[in-house]
Amino acid sequence: MRKDIGNKVVVIGAGFVGTATAFTLVESGMVDDLILIDLNKKKAEGEVMDLNHGISFLSPINIKAGDYSDCANADIIIISAGVGIDSDETRLDLANKNSKIIKGIMKSIVEYTRTAIILVATNPPDILTYIAAKSVGYDETKVIGSGTVLDSSRFKYLLSKHCGINPRSIHAYILGEHGDSEVAAWSITNIAGTRVDHLCEMCQTYKTDCTGLPKDEIFGDVKNAAYEIISRKGETSYGIAFALRRIVEAILKNENAVLTISSQLKGEYGIKDVSLSVPTVVNRNGVGKILELPLDEDELKFLQESSEKLKEVINKVSI
Repeated sequence: MRKDIGNKVVVIGAGFVGTATAFTLVESGMVDDLILIDLNKKKAEGEVMDLNHGISFLSPINIKAGDYSDCANADIIIISAGVGIDSDETRLDLANKNSKIIKGIMKSIVEYTRTAIILVATNPPDILTYIAAKSVGYDETKVIGSGTVLDSSRFKYLLSKHCGINPRSIHAYILGEHGDSEVAAWSITNIAGTRVDHLCEMCQTYKTDCTGLPKDEIFGDVKNAAYEIISRKGETSYGIAFALRRIVEAILKNENAVLTISSQLKGEYGIKDVSLSVPTVVNRNGVGKILELPLDEDELKFLQESSEKLKEVINKVSI
């Protein structure tokens, strides 16, 4: 039997990302109540019907199409609604379009709750995370963005392909903007406690066909991954859905997990009054603690430059 009181998650936006995320959450067994909200109510209803037809194979869960009143008592509200990115656009190009949508959504949410964790996945997530909190005066520690959680996973995957090591055994972070100014933190990238450059030197002693670590190529593939996917299939959904599922898991299980979510910095890394991604302790409260890790001089400079680019856009968007 389903618990009367349990984890409640609301997904706003029944597009590619929202529905893929709903699917991963239904399959995860972590959620007791899942509500899907969309302006196109019939689309939301159809997605919910489809999901419900498979729950006999899964853990008990209550899934329904709802409205903003269902945000009351939610543990997490995931916002994926908004205009999608075209192949000739950057995420920052979407800021003006989607900021208006986010502000409207937040006004509707706060009619019913100010305690839920707000998880912003709509592009550009860093700017929209900042706007979501500021526009309605929401607790900033409870408004987080998907940030570079997916970018960091892409980074680990590409390193795993090069090194022949499971990505779960690799500690690697992409920092800053989820977009063109993001930063690869090579100086703290390690495998088995060993910096990846040093590991590569050791590997070359027995992997004679290896010509070293192609850092520029790997980072370029990470940064351009979404554009490459969109040019082939028109949208991205699975990777970000898995990333959102992982963030939800860290929150609901109160894990104190370190993830590169986007949140507002208050002086860390010499950055403040902007939301971007750095390694952050994530728990049931949202942002537990922002970790200020020892980046090298260039990485810190690039991270600060990324923050300035985001601020420039924020200043052009009316909050």
